[in-house]
Amino acid sequence: MNAAQQHLLDTYRAARRGEAAPPAPDTHTVRTAREIQQWRRFQAVVTDPGSRLRGRVRRGGLPGLTAWLRRLTPRPGPRTPRTP
Repeated sequence: MNAAQQHLLDTYRAARRGEAAPPAPDTHTVRTAREIQQWRRFQAVVTDPGSRLRGRVRRGGLPGLTAWLRRLTPRPGPRTPRTP
C-alpha cells in the first residue's frame, strides 16, 4: 500500500467516525526541510568550533588513528641507484 492509498483509507475511516480528515501526504515536506535547514544554520553559528564533530575528531581520535595506521603500513627501504 502506497501513501496515497493509505491516505484514502484514513480519510474514509475519519469520515465514518465523524473526525477531521488527515492532511494529504507530502503537505508539510517543504516546510519541514526548511526548518531543518534553518536549525542547522543556527547550530553552525551558535556552536563553538571546537565542539563540532570535525573539531572533536581532530582533538580525539584522528591523531591516534593516523599514528596507528602509520605503524601498520610498511615503509619502503632506501633506494639504490640503478646501474646500466
